[in-house]
Amino acid sequence: MSATRVIQGLGPNWRQFALLVAVNAFVGGMAGLERSVVPLLATEEFGVESATAVLAFIAAFGAAKALANLVAGRLSDRYSRRQVLIAGWLLALPVPLIIIFAPAWWWIIAANLLLGLSQGLAWSMTVNMKMDLVGPKRRGTALGLNEAAGYLAVAAAAFLSGVIAEEYGLRPQPFYLGIVFVAAGLALSALLVRDTAAYTALEAGGRTADGYGLRQAFARATWRDRRLFGISQAGFANNLNDALAWGIFPIFFASQGLSLARIGVLAAIYPLVWGGGQIGTGWLSDILGRRPLIAGGMALQAVAIWLVVAVDSYAGWIAAVSLLGAGTAMVYPTLIAAIGDSVRPEERATTVGVYRFWRDIGAMAGALLAGVITDALGFRWAMHGVATVTLISGFIAFFALGMRPGPKAAGLHAVGRRMEVT
Repeated sequence: MSATRVIQGLGPNWRQFALLVAVNAFVGGMAGLERSVVPLLATEEFGVESATAVLAFIAAFGAAKALANLVAGRLSDRYSRRQVLIAGWLLALPVPLIIIFAPAWWWIIAANLLLGLSQGLAWSMTVNMKMDLVGPKRRGTALGLNEAAGYLAVAAAAFLSGVIAEEYGLRPQPFYLGIVFVAAGLALSALLVRDTAAYTALEAGGRTADGYGLRQAFARATWRDRRLFGISQAGFANNLNDALAWGIFPIFFASQGLSLARIGVLAAIYPLVWGGGQIGTGWLSDILGRRPLIAGGMALQAVAIWLVVAVDSYAGWIAAVSLLGAGTAMVYPTLIAAIGDSVRPEERATTVGVYRFWRDIGAMAGALLAGVITDALGFRWAMHGVATVTLISGFIAFFALGMRPGPKAAGLHAVGRRMEVT
């Protein structure tokens, strides 16, 4: 068999990188379908009155995605990144159909369990495969592009589903988009994506992850390593407030008399700014280091949530959700890049899985916390509570990460190394 040259870097691998960007856009589109429509399905079509019950679909999604994230890295080490990516898409196949034909609210919750498992496997693999391809020097840039593609697609799908729902109703037309997204994502993954195991082996210099299992990674990323703890808790808080924006904001805006179309715009602006901003923030974290963007982004998120409470106009809410998106853009790719800085290449997939577990458990916790507080005290108290937790998390991250900058100070392997694989 002829030798194939494996070169890490964005330039030499731009075709596969661009393909994975496209795949992750379809992954994000599946999540975006639910941003503006599903919370309103609960209240308007199924008659669910409790905010806690409404947000149960986000809790189900967050819990399932967290568990899938936790095992995705180990599964990709045992099988392959590509096989796990395809498995994620297969789990997503029935989701649009279940939502279209659901006779009761618990069917929507069940669909979100499947969607969470799918997103955990598929999105995790696009993250790991891009890090495999580019190496350490452009890790932040690569993750910025990956997350930008996913969340720009979230924004587009949230906007389109809101517009379609305004014109045709909450079901079934908005979810026809989901059928297209699943079919396209699965076809690209099965037919065109190549596995990246050789790139991981190159960066690891022949080392393997033997002896570094899920138990060791979980302990290290959760409490043993101060830096990894700071990253994990920040991810938890980030998705805590994302659950608030996803589940409570549409219902809150509807209670203020906004139309479905305007709610769709607000639901889209947040991930639009989040997604587009990551192109720059991922690159900036490679230059400035991870700490300033993580701590600053968490503080900006808290201010944005408080602004939603403080203002009482459509224009004011546009400004608030834009700031929330900007803060999230600063944090999201930078946290994953910081994980990559802090562990060896052969340990990366498993450790990223633990981080993503805690991040998405934050979505479940945020849904439950926001729902319980809203039922007991009202929307504004829920927003105050989540904003306070977010700000405290930013301070914890600031001190846990210390002054250590990004990959240049991490002492990791140089980019552009070559090897021959037969």
